[in-house]
Amino acid sequence: MTKELTVSGRVQGVGFRYFTLTQAVLYGLSGYVKNLHNGDVKIIVQGDQTLISEFKSKIKEGPRMSIVENVNETLIEHSADYGSFEIR
Repeated sequence: MTKELTVSGRVQGVGFRYFTLTQAVLYGLSGYVKNLHNGDVKIIVQGDQTLISEFKSKIKEGPRMSIVENVNETLIEHSADYGSFEIR
């Protein structure tokens, strides 16, 4: 399963991408995280549905200095296979 998460709030300049990478590795998920020009963070995450749900719960908490206001989730039907998780 592959999902796109768009995270809004104070999520840039607070270590959010590194936090996301760490969580993805802990849950054994693949994909990537990147900053968007509008201040949001985009996450493509691939793996087991249950693990993605647990990962999303951690993302909603974010690192200590962040303020996560919203996490929008979209299921991606046809996606490339990602072998690892990376920061872009």
